[in-house]
Amino acid sequence: MNFSAFENISSAIEAKFGSESILDKKSEAIQPYIVIDKNRLVEICEFLHADERFYFDLLNCITAIDNGPENNSMEVWYHLTSIPFEKSFIIRVILDRTPKENEELPTMPSLNSIWRTADWHEREAFDLFGINFSDHPDLRRILLPADWVGYPLRQDYQEMETYHGIKVKY
Repeated sequence: MNFSAFENISSAIEAKFGSESILDKKSEAIQPYIVIDKNRLVEICEFLHADERFYFDLLNCITAIDNGPENNSMEVWYHLTSIPFEKSFIIRVILDRTPKENEELPTMPSLNSIWRTADWHEREAFDLFGINFSDHPDLRRILLPADWVGYPLRQDYQEMETYHGIKVKY
């Protein structure tokens, strides 16, 4: 896989959705990426999946990052692959770590309607980081027990001493 089509893809996104649709881009990074607003995520991903010039038929990874309470932000990175064209592309979304008034957790849209692989990736980000994916068909813990308290990959996570009488810390 290579990233050689980065400029063509990012230019096509800007042409279709406007230059303000891409908040930032790093073409010189080891793995080039664009940063977009979470509210544009679904429509941009639908475009990248459906457009015959690109056909990103695989969402091979979702990576979540907690930038910590002092930065009050989290990131979600989407690693897309076009198998027939042997191209890769990365989309990055930055969201507030502190949820809005009507949200229990930081929330962003699910991509499960475009790529079925989003199902398990989003559940993992929910389970470990506490990121809610709206419109997800079955958003529940996937690695930890349903009654686990907290999100272990957040920087301010406080590990429990015991879980159901079992010592957690060693």
